[in-house]
Amino acid sequence: MRASRILAAVRLGETEVNQALQRLSPAWRLSPAPCLERTFQFKNFQAAFGFMSRVAIAADKADHHPNWSNVYNTVDVKLWTHDANGLTEKDFALAAVMDEAATDAGLSS
Repeated sequence: MRASRILAAVRLGETEVNQALQRLSPAWRLSPAPCLERTFQFKNFQAAFGFMSRVAIAADKADHHPNWSNVYNTVDVKLWTHDANGLTEKDFALAAVMDEAATDAGLSS
C-alpha cells in the first residue's frame, strides 16, 4: 500500500479521470467540484480510526493529504489536488490506498 511522491500534480482530463475511476471501488463518486468522494463505514470507532491512521501514514509519505471527517464508525472523504485545481493521479493513488486500507480494517459497507 503506497501512494508515491513522484506523481506530478498535473490535472487530469475528463477521459483520464473516467479511466482512473474504473480502477477504484465503485463506491467512489465524482462531485462537480471536481473531487473524488466516498463514505466508509466500519464496524466501530476503533476500526474507523485504525483506517484513518493507516491512510495518514501513506498520505504523509506521498505529501498528499485528504479532506476527511470522522463520526464514530463513519469516515467521509473528499480528494482533489489543490495545486492542480482538480483531480490528478495523486488523488487516484491515494483513493486506491484507502480502498486497500478499508478492506484490511474491516469495512462494513
